[in-house]
Order: sequence, then structure tokens, then C-alpha cells
Amino acid sequence: MSTAGSRASWREQLSPVGIAIGCIGCVIITASSVYTALRLGALPWPTIFTSIVALFLLRAFGHRSLNEANVTQIVMSAGSMVAGGLAFTIPGIWMLGLADSVSWVEMLLVALSGTLLGLVCTAAIRRRFVEESDLEYPIGTAAAQTLLATKTGGSTGRRLFGSMGLAGLWCVARDALGLMPSLLLQLPVPGVSFGVYNSPQMLAVGFLAGGASVATWFVGALFGNFGIITGGSAAGLWDVATAQGIVSSLGMGLMMGSGVGVVVRDILPHAAGLLRGRGTLAGEKSRARRLDAGVLALMVAAAALLVCIGLGMGPLVAVVVVALSFVTTIMSAQSVGQTGIDPMEIFGLIVLLAVAAFANVSQVQLFYVAGVVAVACGLAGDVMSDFKTGAIIGSSPRAMWVGQSIGALLGTVVAVGVLCVLVGAYGTDAFGLGKMFVSTQASVVATMVSGIPSVPAFVAGLIGGVALYCAGLPAMMFGLGVYLPFYMSATAALGGLVKWVYDRASARRGERGDDAEERGVVVASGVLGGESIVGVVIALANVIGGLTG
Repeated sequence: MSTAGSRASWREQLSPVGIAIGCIGCVIITASSVYTALRLGALPWPTIFTSIVALFLLRAFGHRSLNEANVTQIVMSAGSMVAGGLAFTIPGIWMLGLADSVSWVEMLLVALSGTLLGLVCTAAIRRRFVEESDLEYPIGTAAAQTLLATKTGGSTGRRLFGSMGLAGLWCVARDALGLMPSLLLQLPVPGVSFGVYNSPQMLAVGFLAGGASVATWFVGALFGNFGIITGGSAAGLWDVATAQGIVSSLGMGLMMGSGVGVVVRDILPHAAGLLRGRGTLAGEKSRARRLDAGVLALMVAAAALLVCIGLGMGPLVAVVVVALSFVTTIMSAQSVGQTGIDPMEIFGLIVLLAVAAFANVSQVQLFYVAGVVAVACGLAGDVMSDFKTGAIIGSSPRAMWVGQSIGALLGTVVAVGVLCVLVGAYGTDAFGLGKMFVSTQASVVATMVSGIPSVPAFVAGLIGGVALYCAGLPAMMFGLGVYLPFYMSATAALGGLVKWVYDRASARRGERGDDAEERGVVVASGVLGGESIVGVVIALANVIGGLTG
């Protein structure tokens, strides 16, 4: 459709007022995301928070369209995952004492390259992963339910905002007041982070994912933690430290293999269609599709040139980084779609290790590789969740993608600026375990620069991931279970158990399946959103307190 009416429609959703509000919010959210990722080693999704703020501010200007609010919140939140990609990788350079080898210009090139690749990949896979799949995208679904509840009100609104308020109060008691620990039921199991994560959000993720996905996730956790670490160590096959290296390598291989499987089974067979334009943003006539494809091709070329020339890695490394960025962003889209979790730094590590295996590049350049991929994957997870929100409430894919582009490009500048300000204010010695900015993920990247802990386990996981996915089994979920700390998997499994009990209780009461499912999704979305909102508010308070303290 390329009529004047359709053009006006998507442009009305991307209004000047919405862009202005979104850009102001983007600066604030991106800055707080950098600080949170560095200080707390975590980054809550800001989508629910920005959805409510965007709707409230637009209504103050007389704008009441839910689609306009959705596109506005997209502009507002897009920079947060760019910030996460940088904060989870680049500080590792400072931890290794290589501060003199990195400049703000190079950090900006890293962020810009990752942003361009993330935007291109999501434009290409949107139809396959949102419209043609049954991926839940719990964050995007929760955002849609939040926006719809403000319109419908009544019992739906009470359920959503009631559960949101309870989860928010729980988060305040845990994080702001320190009235409860983050981990419950901890046991001293050697090499295993045994416990239950005290997170309503993670319970909600398990509830929304449910069924076979969560079961496979938990089986992977049992296999990795109690099969390899506990069982293998008890049998004398290896010590605990070696077992942990095997588990992390196997988990990364499984996730990488799953991404390769998606490309082999789902992307390559449809490659001709994508090149003919069927994978573009809104399905317009052929001339518009060709224009879309041309713009996306230019963005890929620009990203490759930035990696090749701007970051000095050479043409071969640039080609590999670009190609594997597409594989890992697909992995990110699938992971976020199933679990709401985006282990962006892990995807960056995978490509970093692949480059280190064949190329003669410096340690700093390896961090740049991880940064480019982490930014691309972080942005991809955010974009695909937003596409899911739009599919539910009827937002224009073109308006959403353009909004993401505006917010992400602004976010690259803000994120790099905040990193430079923090380094200037506190010095590079403030980054690392036990320091002011613990930067947990960047510390992991720093320790992995020397290579994969267990190459045989990684290769086995890679082959197994491809085979499992091509056989129709959820390889990504199994790999996540193997890799993630056990307490996160246990909490998600509890959420899946709650879903199982809820479904059977609803069936015994004779309730319609659709009605019961809708109520469950609304409440779980509220629980997920409540912790997200409070997490962002606490992050803002930390930014203000940290910069003034």
C-alpha cells in the first residue's frame, strides 16, 4: 500500500510532538541505563515505564492515540539497549589497564556500527519472527496490555494496574529498602548458584512463556548444573572449576548453534523472497520495497566500513563481524521472544571468540567486536518486542522502525557521552569487581578475551544446537538453561508451574480457555511491568544520587 492515506497514517503515529517527547525521554532513559548497567550489573526493560509516561505526556497535549503513544515510547526506550551493549563490554578494556587505547570516537563507532546492524536485521526478520511465528515476546505483550488497559479500563485495568502496583511495592521493599534478599533458599552446592531469584518479573516471564519452553529451559539448567558440574565432579571426571568452563562453553555453543539453525532452516530458504522485498517493513508496492532494500543495504555497507576502517580491523574481520551479527541478532530475537531475556554480552562473546580464533587483532579490538555485536543484539531484542506490541494494538511497522532508528541513533551519542563523563569523574580504576561500578558482564568479557574455556564443549554445543533446532526442538531454551545461573532458571520454572496450576484450576471451574488465558496474561504482564517500572525509577534515583553524591 503506497497511497497518500497510508503514508499519512504512519506519519501521524510518528508525530512531531511524539518525537520531541521521545527524544527528551531517550536522553534520560539512556543515561540511567548506562549507570544501572555499570553499577548494578543488570538492566531492567524500560518499555512498560516508557509506555505509561508517553501516554500520559501525549494526553497532556491532547493526543490520545495508543499507536502514537507506542511509537513515542519506542523513541524513548530505544537507547537503553544500546547503552547496555556498551556498558556490558567496553569497561572490560579499563579493567585490563588498556584505558589509553580507547577513545570516545572509537566507542561512538562501536555503538553506531551495532545500531545500524541491529536495525537492518530486525527490518529483515520482522515478518518471520512476529507475524508468522508464535513467539510470545513477554515484554512486548506486557506493554501492549498496559496500553490497552488504559483504554478499556474496568476489570482488565484493575487487574493490570493492581498486579503492577503489588510487584512494584515488592521491588521497592527488596531493592530500595533492603527488607528482603535478592536470592531465597540458597544452598551451598559447589559450583552451582542454587536458590530462587526473588523477582516477580522472572516469575512472570516463566508464566508467559509456559509449557514446553520453560520445561526445556529447566531441563537444560538441571543438565548443566547437576549433570555436568555436580555429577561430573562427583564422578571424578573433572574438578568444579573445569566443569564450570565446560558448562559455559557448552551453553554458548548451544545458543550459537540454535542461531545457525534458524538461518539454515528458516532464513536461507526465504532469502530470495527477502531480496525481492517480501521482508521489508510494511509490504508496500515494489518500488517502495526496492527503496527499503536499498536503504538497508547502505546501512550494512556503512557498518562494515566503520568496522573495517574506523576501528581498523580489516575487510575480512569486518565481513565476519557483519555476518555473525546477523546470526546473533536472530538468536537475540528468538531468546527475547521466548523468555524476555536478552543475553547480549554472551552473543558478543561468541563473535569475539570466533574472531580471535582466526584473526590477528588486538585485545582492545576484540572488545570492540563484542561491543558491536552486543549493541546489535540488545537493540534487536528491543525492536522485536516493540514490533510485537505494535502487532497487538495495530501500530505501523514503518512508524515503529523509524522511531527506533531515531531513538537508537540519539542513544548512541548519549550512552558514549555518559560513559566518558563517568570515566572523567571517577577514573578507570572505578570499574571492576568490588569497585564503584561493578560492571559484571564486562568483567566476564575481560576474562574470556584469552579464549573459550572448553573448545570441545563449545563445538559439541554448536553442532548439537543446529541439530536440535533443525529437528524442531527448542535448542535456544536448552542452551539458556545450561548457561544461565541456576537461580534464574529455577524462578522461571516456578512461573511455568504457576501457569500449569492456573490453567487446570480454570478448567475445573469451567471457564472459557480464552477468557482464562487473557486474565492470566494481563496479571502476569502487570507483575512484569511493575518491576520494570520501579527498576527504572530506582535507576533514575541512583543516577541523581550518584552524580550529586
